[in-house]
Amino acid sequence: MIKLGLIGFPLGHSFSKKYYLEKFEKENIENIDYDLYPIENIADFPKLYQEDECFKGFNVTIPHKQAVMTFLDELSEEAEAINAVNCITIERKNGTTILKGYNTDAFGFQNSLEPLLRPHHTKALVLGNGGAAKAVCYVLNKLDISYKIVSRSLNNGDITYDTLDEQLIKEHTLLINCSPLGTFPKIEECPAIPYEFVTDKHLLYDLIYNPEETTFLRKGKERGASTKNGYEMLVLQAEKNWEIWRNNF
Repeated sequence: MIKLGLIGFPLGHSFSKKYYLEKFEKENIENIDYDLYPIENIADFPKLYQEDECFKGFNVTIPHKQAVMTFLDELSEEAEAINAVNCITIERKNGTTILKGYNTDAFGFQNSLEPLLRPHHTKALVLGNGGAAKAVCYVLNKLDISYKIVSRSLNNGDITYDTLDEQLIKEHTLLINCSPLGTFPKIEECPAIPYEFVTDKHLLYDLIYNPEETTFLRKGKERGASTKNGYEMLVLQAEKNWEIWRNNF
């Protein structure tokens, strides 16, 4: 039996477990299990794969996407550039265990965003500055889209929410929510931006997928903007994870 799993804390309702188990059943993929491993202290991570050689890979989520890198032997190019990992392969050779980290968030985000981009989407505001924002900024750099990171404190971003005005919103027609604001069950929350300046030229992208339409997206849609939630990004990165693991079995 090959084991795969998700580490993070807390893990609550996980998209990953449901997605992979349904995929395995639907595609008749046998002898592979995917489970949740809530680890509060990342120092406990090595016990999992050291004590059970069935483990071939992991997904990594909040709050361990950077801390887990301490335990890795290799990084893919994008994981190194982003400085965050959400996918790990485990290879055992001649008694040596080799862990390699990848970042498939970037792949998922880029491939779900690109079809929606229009020629005027040349500047973005990235709302939030966590691990997900790092993958988003990596992709924006690749696509030659300039951006500013918006945060509650200037220590963590380029500008603060309270400095957003009509001119900034008008200039930056791509608005990307990388913060957890609006995630179920606190669905009434949303980033504190001046939505009255959003127009039909704007594209609002929310990395959140639950609820399907966040308050951030609803407010954008009310102003005529195009909107996209994070579900397709999640599916694309999940499939990329599977491709990486499968090539390593």
